[in-house]
Amino acid sequence: MNIQNLEQWMKNIKVTNMVNADVEVVNNSPLVMMGKGRQGAVFQLTNDICVKVFGNTEDCDREYYALSLGQQTTLFPKLYGKGPLYIVMEIIQGVDLREYLQSQPLTKALSAKLIEMLITFKKIGYERIDHHKRQIYLQPDGSLKVIDVARTIWRDRVYPYPRKLLTSLGEENKAIFLSHVQEMAPELYSEWLHYIRMEEISRQITALLLPQEPDKNKIKNISNTLLTTADEKNYVTKLQGLVHKVFKEEWVKAMLARGVDPEAVMAKIDEHWDQLEQNFAERHPEGESSYGGVKRFEGDQHSKGDREYREGKRFEGDSGRRSKGAKGGKGGRHFAGDRYENRDRYDEKRDKKKDKKKDKDKKGR
Repeated sequence: MNIQNLEQWMKNIKVTNMVNADVEVVNNSPLVMMGKGRQGAVFQLTNDICVKVFGNTEDCDREYYALSLGQQTTLFPKLYGKGPLYIVMEIIQGVDLREYLQSQPLTKALSAKLIEMLITFKKIGYERIDHHKRQIYLQPDGSLKVIDVARTIWRDRVYPYPRKLLTSLGEENKAIFLSHVQEMAPELYSEWLHYIRMEEISRQITALLLPQEPDKNKIKNISNTLLTTADEKNYVTKLQGLVHKVFKEEWVKAMLARGVDPEAVMAKIDEHWDQLEQNFAERHPEGESSYGGVKRFEGDQHSKGDREYREGKRFEGDSGRRSKGAKGGKGGRHFAGDRYENRDRYDEKRDKKKDKKKDKDKKGR
């Protein structure tokens, strides 16, 4: 094959991607087009070699990478070269599964080969272990070859069972294939059947929800129960809990990034926050009716300052003074989604330390 001629021919072929349609092709080269699809068009170079020309470099790179992953298997065409918008590869002979099943039965042996194909997809690292029947070719020796594998390594939707393959088989062959799977791999069959049922339930739910129009007036009226800013003391408590929560999360993240022990981080946080509370209590002793008339938030016309909100309360979510739903509560974790151990042991130590301090203060008096 003359590579110099190939480069010139590629300049004379223009492939344009279309929305939900096969590519458009302008061919001013001597090459004969063998076929086209959503990502590109295939041209014959020799009796055994073809070149696939793409409409964009992204699809070209993805397919080349996907094919590269499978070069150690017999399932994919051999690669011979690549350019920015083309891939030179082996021509896949044989008959595709779609044509084959129009005249031949889906045997147990063929079903086994399809299962093995999916296993190979999984082993080599494909995200989507699935393929349409028209992209699966039966060879004269009974083996399988697959083409158009770019979407197996990248897909906005990755199904947990071979949805595209089953759907493309049609209802009759789908039932036959699943019966073969049930016989040969019963656990796999049970898992696929579970996902199929979940999909059907999802469709039923969607069919019920889509036509429904929400009662906006009803939602507006009953949503008042979720409001928290009307009650002065409740608002202040919740706001404190929120600020404290964010404070602890960000400090923990920063300290852990430096390799500091989580319990040591939490001890420092609580020590610092306790000091802030103490200072605040000294500035605003019990009995004060407001915080100098400062409003809760700009635009609130009901606030005359936060009144007597403390009454012995401490920050929601803090140890020793937690609400039931606080993430920092006993038996909970430092913050949602973290990976660290429970704080129970640390809390007990700190509580004992505080009790000793209180006893010491009483004796001193």
